[in-house]
Amino acid sequence: MRGHLFWHAKQLPKCASTIQYRVVAMMRAVVVVAMVATAAFAVSVHAEQCGSQAGGAQCPNCLCCSKWGWCGSTSDYCGDGCQSQCSGCSSGGSPPVAGGGGGVASIISQSLFDQMLLHRNDGACPARGFYTYAAFVAAANAFPGFGTTGSAEARKREVAAFLAQTSHETTGGWATAPDGPYSWGYCFKQETGGGAASSYCQPSSQWPCAAGKQYYGRGPMQLSWNYNYGPAGRAIGADLLGNPDQVAADAAVSFKTAIWFWMTPQSPKPSCHDVITGQWSPSAADQAAGRLPGYGVTTNIINGGLECGRGADSRVADRIGFYKRYCDMLGVSYGDNLDCYNQSPFNT
Repeated sequence: MRGHLFWHAKQLPKCASTIQYRVVAMMRAVVVVAMVATAAFAVSVHAEQCGSQAGGAQCPNCLCCSKWGWCGSTSDYCGDGCQSQCSGCSSGGSPPVAGGGGGVASIISQSLFDQMLLHRNDGACPARGFYTYAAFVAAANAFPGFGTTGSAEARKREVAAFLAQTSHETTGGWATAPDGPYSWGYCFKQETGGGAASSYCQPSSQWPCAAGKQYYGRGPMQLSWNYNYGPAGRAIGADLLGNPDQVAADAAVSFKTAIWFWMTPQSPKPSCHDVITGQWSPSAADQAAGRLPGYGVTTNIINGGLECGRGADSRVADRIGFYKRYCDMLGVSYGDNLDCYNQSPFNT
């Protein structure tokens, strides 16, 4: 094949003119460009990325996202380690319905955001002025599928659930706080007290801790440990192992780490996104452990080892309180199974 496509000047008759040489050279260049373009097109068609390797993106047409971040429909993609849509889509095999074209901005306005996180800029809050609406929207738009999957009700419920869980993680409220305890989300941007003195470093060759750096809780989801900072940074294009302080210094990066955690399954845990949008189907083992679709499973994913399966728990109740308030403000129902009181943690 190469012999027919790539002509060589030395094969031309000795009487060939300079013009002939130039024509041949131009033809060779056109052939090379065409072949490169064809190869690039083939790669773009057959190598679509998804999951944690692509910022939490989901595959089109209900394809499975493999543990390596590629889309497909065979057991190599839908089997062990599959990240999302492992059983297709929940609505009869149709792809998730994207809403209104405006992403989360079509669900929650600047005004509503300010009402939901009413006291985040209070003078008593260490994070005052940090968590902006613009940073939230910019970060959300970096994750296709977040707040855009399913019906309008499903989309609103996901935004309510995300803001509720992260509000609990960053709350500055108390039982008798002005406007109620659930108006004080996003008061903190990093862990304080004794926890901040810990390095949160687990020896790892894949996610090595940088000298002198600490990986304590930062951002809306209070991202902790080097094994979370590493993959989160890779997914969003930031060196969070080398500079974990970015999560408490750059609001867009901060929100992105929280949405990355929300969108990314960590086996055996599904992603919070798949759970709250109805794309997760519990296995027999999940059902036996009491893990049924609903907001309660997102709590189990986030901190089940400390909060779930212990009966009534004030921390779980606080998460539910935020969720109900935000659902009410968005005009959406709560769904079923809000708590994890009787759920076994995923790690047991």
